[in-house]
Amino acid sequence: MAELATIARPYAEALYQVARQHDVKAWGLQLDALAQVAAAPELRQFADHPKATPEQVYVVTTQTAKVELAEGVQNFLRTVIANGRLSALPAVVEQYHALANAAAGVADALIYSAFPIDAAQLADVKAALEKRFARKLEAQVVLEPSLIGGIRAVVGDEVLDTSVKYRLERMKVALTA
Repeated sequence: MAELATIARPYAEALYQVARQHDVKAWGLQLDALAQVAAAPELRQFADHPKATPEQVYVVTTQTAKVELAEGVQNFLRTVIANGRLSALPAVVEQYHALANAAAGVADALIYSAFPIDAAQLADVKAALEKRFARKLEAQVVLEPSLIGGIRAVVGDEVLDTSVKYRLERMKVALTA
């Protein structure tokens, strides 16, 4: 996957530089829709077919995304398709969001929980995590019943694991050592 990140980085940086002159957040939403479509194996198979023209791939991609694209996003998509980099689009969008978040002083946080978290609980958890990680967070909750209880928060390359599963594993290691 390092290769994909290497390919995606210049695209993401160029895209972000242009988006700063327009609407970074709106472009991000449009790019999310395109990345979701580009991740579909059926679209990749169609795009890789030798008889599929770049214009056909563009039309299928935009119609499948079902979102109104800004002119800059359209130009970007055409460039990605023309260069045969449609498979890298999800990685480009991921790096684009990382650049946008870094500029805004925000980080993405994945919160894994054994049970659903309501809005009030999420606000409390988010506030505690923001204090712990010393930055504003955009939190997304993922249900993971195997945690048994508690949460595991992933912010960038940092992990805070307060789950029952993790505590049981630590106890097991301590007892068998």
